[in-house]
Amino acid sequence: MKFYIVIAVHNEEAFIEDCLSSLTTQSLLPKKIIVVDDNSKDKTPEIVKNLAKKFPALKLIHNQSSNEHVPGEKVIQAFNFGLQQLDDNYDVICKFDGDLIFPKNYLETLASYYVQNPKLGMLSGHCYIQKNNKWIYENIASKAHTRGPLKSYRNACFKAIGGLQASIGWDTVDELIALYNGWAFKTVAALKVKHLKPTGAHYSPNARYLQGEALYKMRSGFTIATLSALKMAFNRNNFIFFFDCMTGYLRACKTNTKFIVTENQGEFIRGYRWKALRKKIIGI
Repeated sequence: MKFYIVIAVHNEEAFIEDCLSSLTTQSLLPKKIIVVDDNSKDKTPEIVKNLAKKFPALKLIHNQSSNEHVPGEKVIQAFNFGLQQLDDNYDVICKFDGDLIFPKNYLETLASYYVQNPKLGMLSGHCYIQKNNKWIYENIASKAHTRGPLKSYRNACFKAIGGLQASIGWDTVDELIALYNGWAFKTVAALKVKHLKPTGAHYSPNARYLQGEALYKMRSGFTIATLSALKMAFNRNNFIFFFDCMTGYLRACKTNTKFIVTENQGEFIRGYRWKALRKKIIGI
């Protein structure tokens, strides 16, 4: 199975060598790795260039953007820029972050799951962060959610969802639109990926309201947005997050922010979320 990987990086000199070393020593090697240097001011490009001399499938390209580190639009614009440098003769396209260390069998295990289930469109492992000298699960999302830092997509699924939205909320919308188009997604708990820089550690202060904006953009509706914000705040053990999230939602509502899903897709998303909620509460 042929894997292509795109990694958008911005000032990742402390992590990128470990990340790429873990990918270039996989039991199933990727056919191509594109690293998109997104306006780094440190030694990230130099490190990648040196590694590329040893691994011909690795290529560095440069993208110019702002220095502000926010989730969503910026990273997907860089990813899409990298994607443009690739042909589409892949079986699986991966969007990885540059601060991850993958187990040696990561790609081989993904391949085995994709082969077993032809309707499996998206797949990932789980992120672990270091705390008190121990690696623990990064508990900021459902364990069933394929997290943004380590996404992989079957070629046909990636095309069916129309690629990735350059918007906050992209890494939830992709799953929901995959379901809408008849594809499944899955996470593999046994694949423990070390996340060297915990999510949000270096985000701009402007990012605090963006999760709420994402809930609005995917047409969640006020009730589902409120319940989702509560759940995310609980997972983070940070209830200020709830108020920031709802502030972002209400601001997006007030300014008529552009949706990133169609009305039919929004209706599907709300129905799916209510069904999942009912199942969790009453088992039906």
